[in-house]
Amino acid sequence: MAAARVALVSGAARGIGAGIAARLADDGWTVWGADLDRPASPHPGVRYEQADVSDEGAVTALAARLRDAAGRLDGLVCNAGIMIRKKLADLTLAEWSRVLATNLTSTFLLTRATADLLAAAGGAIVTIASTRARMSEPDTESYAASKGGMVALTHALAISFGPAVRANAILPGWIDVSGEALRPEDHAQHPAGRVGTPADIAALAAWLLGPESGFVTGAAFVADGGMTRKMIYVD
Repeated sequence: MAAARVALVSGAARGIGAGIAARLADDGWTVWGADLDRPASPHPGVRYEQADVSDEGAVTALAARLRDAAGRLDGLVCNAGIMIRKKLADLTLAEWSRVLATNLTSTFLLTRATADLLAAAGGAIVTIASTRARMSEPDTESYAASKGGMVALTHALAISFGPAVRANAILPGWIDVSGEALRPEDHAQHPAGRVGTPADIAALAAWLLGPESGFVTGAAFVADGGMTRKMIYVD
């Protein structure tokens, strides 16, 4: 019997990361979930590790624990992310640096620390960017910059690590990660007819990590219910 594939998912305690970790565990993967916080509702099939993935030492230690315990890595999902919404004049350098460290630098650190394991397994990387890499709301400069950087970093990794390792980015749009009360018009504005769910992104991530996407690398997949293709006019 073949050994279970092993995945590491950052930002796995809630939201999209929790959805991806649960989906992979349900699909039979051995899943390690890294996060600063413990999940409120842990999935029984996920091993949770508390780690600040923006910190080089913490990532090195996490990779060492995974290497010792699992001995392999077939899939890496770089999902950890935060947003600080502030007018640019009020955004401090420390806040700017914190967003880029959590969202973008963590992707660099995680891929660098696990590249040899991924190559040995013929594995795949999935980064969770955002449609904010291509469109913006006011006062989101640090977030947009970090997500745009993730898309560019992902196709660079695909070229540097190929053909042993594939790397692809997912750009989610509006994903209901909190179970908030949504209005009919929130759903209706989407060409797909509804706001997205973590399960939507998890399904795409599972495909990108699996063998059926073996000819796909360096790509950026927008999963936003069609919103970035919708022309909007104001009367």
